[in-house]
Amino acid sequence: MVQISPQSVNPLQSTTPLQPDSPLQSPPPSFEQPPVLAAIDVGTNSIHMVVARIQPDLPAFTIIATEKATVRLGDRDPISGDLTAAAMDRATQALRRCQSLAKSLAVEQIIAVATSAVREAPNGPAFLQRVKTELDLTIHLIAGTEEARRIYLGVLSGIEFHNQPHVILDIGGGSTELILGSGHEPRSLSSTKVGAVRLSALFVKSDPISDRDYHALGNYIRGMLERPIEDLLSQLQPGEIPKMIGTSGTIEAVAMLQAYRQAYRQAHPAPPESLNGYCIQLSDVRNVIQQLRKLTHAQRAALPGLNERRAEIIVAGAMILQEAMALLQLDEITICERALREGVIVDWMLSHGLIEDRLRYQSSVRERSVLHAMRKFKVNRPYSEQVAQFALTLFDATQGSLHQLNADARGILWAAAMLHSSGQYISDSAHHKHSYYLIRNGELLGYTEADVEAIANLARYHRKSPPKKKHDNYRNLSTKWHRSLVDQLHPLLRLAVALNRRQIGAIAQLTCELDLEQRLLYLHLQPRDLQDDCALELWSIEQNKDVFEKT
Repeated sequence: MVQISPQSVNPLQSTTPLQPDSPLQSPPPSFEQPPVLAAIDVGTNSIHMVVARIQPDLPAFTIIATEKATVRLGDRDPISGDLTAAAMDRATQALRRCQSLAKSLAVEQIIAVATSAVREAPNGPAFLQRVKTELDLTIHLIAGTEEARRIYLGVLSGIEFHNQPHVILDIGGGSTELILGSGHEPRSLSSTKVGAVRLSALFVKSDPISDRDYHALGNYIRGMLERPIEDLLSQLQPGEIPKMIGTSGTIEAVAMLQAYRQAYRQAHPAPPESLNGYCIQLSDVRNVIQQLRKLTHAQRAALPGLNERRAEIIVAGAMILQEAMALLQLDEITICERALREGVIVDWMLSHGLIEDRLRYQSSVRERSVLHAMRKFKVNRPYSEQVAQFALTLFDATQGSLHQLNADARGILWAAAMLHSSGQYISDSAHHKHSYYLIRNGELLGYTEADVEAIANLARYHRKSPPKKKHDNYRNLSTKWHRSLVDQLHPLLRLAVALNRRQIGAIAQLTCELDLEQRLLYLHLQPRDLQDDCALELWSIEQNKDVFEKT
């Protein structure tokens, strides 16, 4: 039961205003031994794992092992779009091998992320649940822009930008990511549904590829890439000419083919052992494509530096590279062998307070992303900050007694509180439903897809009806933990919103007192104006406290 005291008997101390990064802030951890982590990228074409030993004192990390399996999750059912049973079996077996290798190397934590193929497949959540059940491995589904952000982090860990603008191109099996940055906060992040596996299935119907298929493929790629590249170029300052960096197996394969071509012309010297830092020209890319388009799959597979599975999709992948460079009007691209997997490692280091140098800006990426969305949807920031402050006060007062949720849940509650009224940007009527839609599609960075779904659901249920199984948005919560989080935290958000009902900050301070024996939660309220009876806020709390009590 909730009881309310309009004025606390004892004077309350002033409350520190909520800082943007306070929900997730924690002191840097100390380690007796350098931690060993594994990062797994469950992609459309392949599953990759890197195992890294973290060196907190530098801070840096060293790759001590890698694993790769071409599983082709992107070979989906052409009618339903589902991941096929065979592809899921291949992926599960590959993940089991990754787990075994990680265990042999005494890995402390495995961080796995899934991208385009799982993101788009209707049975993607079912596949993730299968992996959780069979392997006890949690795979986090990430949005395209979040994938781009982590690719950026991975590249930054391997290449010095010297404060100069760089365009990063990552061509995957299902999507292509484009990033513009100069070593600080990225200026542009995009993910487009053009990938080597996807386009091979759509356009490459002949072997060798026919002129008709070839031109249709090129036209489609240009049409898909024009808009994101225009948006990226608009972020450049007058006179800025960026350098270009390429990551991923497709670009590395094109570079290796060119390296062998160059080696052949130079009396067969060995190609480079590592492609990191290797440069290729747009003219070289075009020459490689002209060679590849004349060959059958079997002939391509026989080329040095190209395996059979890559040979199946290399024409489409190389054409994405060619068209991107042409649209960007950049004639040279430098290969970086670090990308998403290494970015997952860097992101872990940032979240644990281990990086304080040029990547420091990323340590508050979640909070800044939320604040960016607030500006975009014209959210009243002082109002929302006070709602968030009340929500976190309620969270802290009930943690360990009425709920056992952790710091991650606290950060999700903060984000939902800050964005709960964003739907008013569309209409005040049913704005809680509009808030769900805007948050769900707002490209919040630093969160998994499941986290974003939870934030959107919390905002959805800050007013009107509580969560119901028949609601589509509630059914979209893909894990039991996130459903439990929404169930337990939406009453706290409702009370926090009630405490600022007039949106004028009438309640200056809130303290909570929990009496478990009497099953009572006391809310001690101090008005900002002692002449204000805060009647509307008190009435609003009375209207919303029953949801809290039932929960």
